[in-house]
Parts: sequence; structure tokens; C-alpha cells
Amino acid sequence: MKIKNRLGSLYRMVKNPKQLIFVTIFLCLTLVQHQVNAQEYQVDPVTKSILPVNLEEVILISSYKWSLEHISHQKPLSTLDAYLESSKKLSMIKRGAYAWEPVLNDMSSERLAITIDGMRIFGACTDKMDPITSYVDVSNLSDVHIAGGQEGAVQGSTIGGAIDLRLEKSNFKPLDWNGSVETGIEANNMAQIFGGELNYSNEQFYLDTDVIYRKAENYVDGNGQEIAFSQFEKYNLSANVGYKVTDEQKLLASFIFDEARDVGYPALPMDVSLARAFIGSVSWIQTDFIGKFEQWETKLYANSITHIMDDSQRPDVPIRMDMPGWSDTYGYYSQARLNLDNHNFLVKLDGFYNRSLAEMTMYPNDPNQQEMFMLTWPDVRTLNTGLYAEDGIKLKKGTLKLTTRVAVQGFNVADSFGLNSLRIFYPEMEQRQTRFLKSIGAKYLQNFNTVEFSGGVSYGDRAPSVSEGFGFYLFNSFDNHDYIGDPDLKNEKALEAKLKLSLPLEKITFGVDANYFHTMDYIIGEVNPDLSVMTIGAEGVKVYRNLEYATLYNVALDADYKISPSFRCTGLVSYHRGTDQDNRNLPFISPLSYSGQLLYNSGKLSGTLSMRGAADQTNFNPEFGEDRTDAYTVFSLSFGKTFSINKDDVYVKAGVENVFDTFYSTYTDWNNIPRMGRNFYMTVSYAIN
Repeated sequence: MKIKNRLGSLYRMVKNPKQLIFVTIFLCLTLVQHQVNAQEYQVDPVTKSILPVNLEEVILISSYKWSLEHISHQKPLSTLDAYLESSKKLSMIKRGAYAWEPVLNDMSSERLAITIDGMRIFGACTDKMDPITSYVDVSNLSDVHIAGGQEGAVQGSTIGGAIDLRLEKSNFKPLDWNGSVETGIEANNMAQIFGGELNYSNEQFYLDTDVIYRKAENYVDGNGQEIAFSQFEKYNLSANVGYKVTDEQKLLASFIFDEARDVGYPALPMDVSLARAFIGSVSWIQTDFIGKFEQWETKLYANSITHIMDDSQRPDVPIRMDMPGWSDTYGYYSQARLNLDNHNFLVKLDGFYNRSLAEMTMYPNDPNQQEMFMLTWPDVRTLNTGLYAEDGIKLKKGTLKLTTRVAVQGFNVADSFGLNSLRIFYPEMEQRQTRFLKSIGAKYLQNFNTVEFSGGVSYGDRAPSVSEGFGFYLFNSFDNHDYIGDPDLKNEKALEAKLKLSLPLEKITFGVDANYFHTMDYIIGEVNPDLSVMTIGAEGVKVYRNLEYATLYNVALDADYKISPSFRCTGLVSYHRGTDQDNRNLPFISPLSYSGQLLYNSGKLSGTLSMRGAADQTNFNPEFGEDRTDAYTVFSLSFGKTFSINKDDVYVKAGVENVFDTFYSTYTDWNNIPRMGRNFYMTVSYAIN
């Protein structure tokens, strides 16, 4: 409590810290992130050389050498949302202080395959208030693998790419008993974080357990105004266990329980009283399989999500509503590798069954009027079975990677009431439908003396989401319209081209990364003037439709300069554009943005000075609820030190975000909700060896 009170006092005292000026040593830098820009490597069975194959970016979060990893992070106990937002590739749609929605290649969740350790999971909220990333925590993750476009097809049918949140595991390391206790506090919203883990591991068996609790009050923006309904409370428990049946065979299991309560969403008309997830899996891993197939892995998994929206804490609502939703998913995958001469094959069979149901009950203020009820998701059952294959081919001067996926996806509207509601608009609608999905891609990698090159082309498609196909009067507060799905939508299809160049010199590395998507039958909501609104105050009704096409492209320039053994500077500048066939601007397309970091790491002492910002958002579209967002630049600063106590490590980190208390919002901030103002924080991590 003393630390909490002191931080609060410091926050109030340092209200105009422009003496910290121009900590912008950075103007010398121009640009980026400290995350690891990575590829996944495989060993060629013939030459024993390393074949770069897959990943575009890996965000390292933690490891069992946590003291080393924590030094590399500006804010060790930040939310997963903040980790993801610091990525080169991702941006986050923010509706409050919690549960931000990831955006990859300017595409959000419908166009992405988001998984936890390869498990497909689908949110239970019709308003996207519970992205998959909200059901894990940095405390139980080792890293996040990000793959753009059809590079992400290994996780499922996708247009924009894939995000795989990988759980932290001991993996049979001879660590014996170990654990840690961590705590943190933030001054702006009086956030409190408490967590710990206890693990046991040897060469035969491991058990990892973890728990973390977060609670935050309303935060304050850069103008000193409290943002009402931005509070949240969350706790997360996880366990991973592994047993070696033989040296070649392993049995693994994992379990996550995540629950958030009293979550406010200041950018939306409703809050969340409960968001709860049960996530479990069992895996079998075997070194040798059949014939020359090896590295066989099979996983069975199940997850169940309950999400309850309500507006009971909001004053003066025209009509009170409860909006619970449920999503249950059962799935599997089985994959193996085959090495033949210069070929490295991966074959993966996967499938999932999902049940999505959401309802709304409206309670009139007049007790003489009857309650109104409808199904917003009419108990939609989705069954998907897919086959993915890739071939990494070692050529004379480079590597060629070929990928393909084929899948069959069936929909069944199981609730007759919901089916008949949709038949008001689509009288000929069938209860069941089947769709065929496919993708194919090729990527080439080669080193030309000092230049590393990769480029590729691909094609992929996706089925409409549950909301796009079967949603019934879903209110979107961003453009103030009700939305209705269309079960007859065509599959959305995309042609993609990408290019990446890297120039590693003695102390500095430059990179260029660009991709282009030509998306046919692009799915988006369009106004239907013949329909009446359901939501009080809504401006109209939009129905999901296929546009003829849309184009999206982005270009990023990055640099990484090793100034000395202790100092490193990184930076990134990116430009994005998205339009449809009529040259209308698409929503949530990033303006010119930039970021940079100066990092110091010398033994047990570390420090980070970071900057991020964006230019004015001029390519916006009022038809989709957008308006102009102003340019901004925000600075943050942190310092950390490791101490030793009885052979155990203690790591303390303190810092300040938004140093100059800038008032700003970004293009992804729903309804222009302002970001947090100046925020002092401190974290303490104690490792028990």
C-alpha cells in the first residue's frame, strides 16, 4: 500500500514533466521494436544445413530463464494486449482498457486464424468484446507466433494470417523445483497485479502451474479526465503436465481457466459482468511414426466460453438489456514430417466443431410492457475438416516453400426460432450449408551476398463468420447501425503478393517488408434503407454483402543499430492503404506510423527509452463511422535492475508511460476513446531456484 500511495502522489506531482525533454535521442534513430523478427528453422537431412521456412515474427514473452527475458521487456507484467501492440505486424482495436482485438495486415478476427497452442477457439461475444487473446495471460505464454497471409494457413483457413499463442512449458528440462512470485502496480488506474508459478521438471516428467490476478480502476486520459467504465478485474490459472512414456514418446496435457468480471467498455453502450473460459487439451508426441514419417504430434482439445454483456451499471439507459453468449469448440489435429532428399514435408489433418449461441433480452422501463427476446446468434453449429501440406525444398541457391490447404466447412442453424427469424429476410434459406475452402502458396528465400531476400504469392479463401452469415440485429456502436447477416454470402477470396529484403551490415541491419492483397467478394456491411432498426437511436440497418473486390497493401521500413555492446537502437516506419472497387476507404486502415527504441542492457542493469506515433488519419470513411484522428507522438521510459538474495534473483523494474501526458487517440480506438495519460508503474519479480 505504501508503494501504491507513493506512486499515486508522484503521478499527481509530476503533471508537466517537460524537463525530461527530448529524451528523443531517438531522432537519430527513426524507428521500431525490440521484438524478435524471426523465422522457424528446420535442419536439412542431407546437408545438415538450416532451412529458413516460416514465421514472420515471434514475440518472446517469457522463459524459464525469466530474469534474462524480463530485462528485455519494457513492462514485464503488462497485459498481453500491450505486448501484442508492440509487435511490428499487429495493431489493436481498443474498446476499453481490457480485451483489445488484434489486427494483422489491416484485417481483424474474421479474417484471421487465432489459436492457443494450435487450438481453434471462438469468442462468445457478438460485439467482439472477448477476442481469443483475452483468455490467456503473459504469465502462461512463452511466445506469440505471427504469420501473415497464407503463411498462417497451417492454423486454419485464413485471409489475413494467423496468430498462435504458445504456452510456456518446462519440456523435460532438468530444473527440479522452481518458481517465482511477481507483483506490480500502476499509478494512473491504480492497477494491481499479483502472480506466481510453481514448477517441477526432470527428464521424465514436468508439471507447470501458474496463477495471476489483475484489478484496475478507471484510468485518466492526457487531459486529466477520468474515463468512466474502464475498470476491469481478471484472474487466470493454468497448468501444463508432460510425461515421457519412452524416450521417443511423450504424453502432454494442458488446462487454462480464465475469468474476468466487472469489465467496463467506455467506447460501447454495454459492459461485461462475466467472461469465463475453460480450455483443455491432451497431446501425444512421437519421434518416429510410419515409414520415414517422423515428429508425429496429435492433439485433442476442447474449450467452453461464457460471455455476459449487460448495462445494469449504466445510468439512464433507454431500455435495459442482457446479452449472454456461449461458444463451445471441440477439435483435433494430427501432423507429421517427412524428409526426402532435399524436401522437408509437413502434413497436417485437423478439424473442429463449434457451437455459437447468443441471445438478447430487453426489459422495458414500463413494467406494463412485455420483455422482448431474440436470438442474435441462432445456435450455429460449424463443422470443419481440413488437410494442410507444405514442402520446404532446398534448391541450389535458396529455399522454395510450397503450401496448400483444402477444407470442408458445414453450417447448421440448430435453433428453429432463430432459423425462422432469419427466414423473415431470407425465405428460401436452408438450415444447412456446405462450403469448400482452399489455399495455395509459394515462397522463395535466398541470400544474395549481403542481402537476404524472400518473396511469395498465394491464394486463399474463407467462409463468412457466424455474425456475417447468421447475425440477427447486431448493434455496431462505431457506425451506429444494426447489422444482419446473409447466409448466401460468397466465400471471400484473396490473392496475395509479398516481398521482404534485409540488409545486415556490421553494426546495423535495414529491412523492407511489403505485401499486397487483392480480395474478391470482400465482406462488409452495406445500408439497406428498406429495413427498420431494432436498437433505439440507431441510424439504420446494414446487411453483410460481398463487394466486387477490395485492395489492401502495406509497406514497412525498419532498422536495428547496435551502437555498442550495451546500447542498441531500433526503429520502424510503416504505411498502409485499403480501398474498395469504388475507391472508398476501408475502415481501420493505419495511417503512416512510426516507432523507435533505445535499449540499454549491461549485466544486471537495463533501461529502455521508446517512442511511437502516427500521422493524421486522412484516409478515413464516414460511411463506416470513421472520422479524422490527429497525429500524435508518445514517449515512455523504464529502468530495471537484478538483485541476488540467497542465490535467488529479484528483478525490479520501474517506468513511466506517456511521459508528457499527451492526450490522443488512434485510428483503432473505438469511437475515439482517448488513451491513458501519464502512467507510473513498478514491477517486482522474485525467482525461487
